[in-house]
Amino acid sequence: MSDDVRPIIVFDSLCPLCSAQAQFVLRHDRGKRFRLASMQRLAGADLFRRFGVDPDDPETLIVVQGGRALRESDAALAIYRGLGWPWRLAGLLALVPRRLRDRAYRWIARNRYRLFGRRSACWVPSAQDRDRLL
Repeated sequence: MSDDVRPIIVFDSLCPLCSAQAQFVLRHDRGKRFRLASMQRLAGADLFRRFGVDPDDPETLIVVQGGRALRESDAALAIYRGLGWPWRLAGLLALVPRRLRDRAYRWIARNRYRLFGRRSACWVPSAQDRDRLL
């Protein structure tokens, strides 16, 4: 990738829910802590494969930092904690047992296209945010 050590969020840019989450991060990440990688592009697909996620049939997003990846609800909570106040309050959901959080996460992930539709083309960020996409 690069020498940049900021966390990378790998997401599905054909999923309206996932793309909305990426846009939310770009809007609220004032410190520009996170970078984004679409699983439909080479960098995102490579990261998915490196951490054992099939880019052709993913059921999670991942947050990669320091050679390790968080997935499912742990990844989602890490994103909100990384956005700072008031979004970090969502980190309190970590008090819910992971087994329950991940069960809910997996249900939404498996049904995301049925619930939210599927884009015919990948979401593309604005010109001012393109430097944050890999």
